[in-house]
Formats: sequence, structure tokens, C-alpha cells
Amino acid sequence: MREWLIYVGIMIALLAIFFRDSGIVGAIAGLLVSGPLYVLFGFVMAKFGYQRRSLKEMGTPQAKPAKDDKAPDGSSTGTERERPAPTRRTSGGGNRPKSKPRRR
Repeated sequence: MREWLIYVGIMIALLAIFFRDSGIVGAIAGLLVSGPLYVLFGFVMAKFGYQRRSLKEMGTPQAKPAKDDKAPDGSSTGTERERPAPTRRTSGGGNRPKSKPRRR
């Protein structure tokens, strides 16, 4: 409810500054009607299980301590794998066709 009051205060100030010449009574009435709608919307969201988090909870998450990449049996559990052993196809271009001498 506090957020809605801040919103209404800012909007009434902006309407008073930018729309001095025209009537702002309708706009202010619309802002006041939006309060119960805001509360109703929050009630419906809470019924569906929504829980708001504070700004402190939304802050940057704390870094988790680094764990050892090796499993107890010596195998690697990280996302980085070792390179496979070189084969005839991967040993530096051994399957490349020989170039023909250029004609003159």
C-alpha cells in the first residue's frame, strides 16, 4: 500500500505541473480508484502463492564458496573436459590432400 501512496503522490504532482490549464479532477479520481484495484490485485497474486521480496533480499546474491573440482575417485566433476587423444583425423591435418604443383 505504501508503494501505491508514493505513486499517487508523484502522479498528482506531475499532473499539477504539466496539466495546470486543463481539469485534472478526473485524473485524480482515476488515481484514487486505482488504490482498491492495487489491493485487489495484490490479494489475487497472494492467493496464487506470490510473495514479495524486499530490496535487501533482491540484492546481489552472495558468491558460493568454490568447491574442489575433483571427485573422491579422482575423476573431474567440473564442466571442463580433457582433450581427447589425437587421432588420424585430428592430429594436425594428416588427412589433407597433397597440393598439386602449379602450372606455368
